[in-house]
Amino acid sequence: MEAAVSRISREGPSDARQVRSRNALTGALLELLEEKPFDQLTIREISARAGTGYATFFRHYPTKEALLSDVASEEIADLLARTLPVLYDSNSFESTRALCGHVAEHRNLWAALLTGGAAGIVREEFIRQARQLPRDMVERKSWLPADLGVVYGTGGTIDLLAWWLSQDEAYSPEEIAAILNRLIIAPLISGERSPASA
Repeated sequence: MEAAVSRISREGPSDARQVRSRNALTGALLELLEEKPFDQLTIREISARAGTGYATFFRHYPTKEALLSDVASEEIADLLARTLPVLYDSNSFESTRALCGHVAEHRNLWAALLTGGAAGIVREEFIRQARQLPRDMVERKSWLPADLGVVYGTGGTIDLLAWWLSQDEAYSPEEIAAILNRLIIAPLISGERSPASA
């Protein structure tokens, strides 16, 4: 997702009526995302659910993707803040379990964002935000380009969480934390060197 689209969320309205309209639109999108995939939603449908006029939508957002960015941006920032310590904590499993517990507590929201038609957009925004973190927050491994570590770690985490949320069989947060830790986190934080540099 382009940075220009996600900037919309930072340029929010200050007028109380505009804030109410924007909150109604974001609430309507979240409700509708629980009912059907993002790509099947229309702006008219979102506006009707929000109780706002069709033209009101365009006073706040140029596209439904921009609305999704506004909704997802804050949630992604929160999840990213929970994900990063996992990579640097001395007890990565406990941090990973806390992350999975948070997603489980907000399962409906994350299932809507990660398993429906919006999943690709949300994944891109998650990686975009992770790439904007200060470089000194990303531990540099001599064998791993920093940007690749960010893309792999954040993308893999999002993909695993999306898989979990789409399963009929209920895996506990602890079970998913163990898988996430072994599959994605541990290889990133381990001190192992690549075969070529050994």
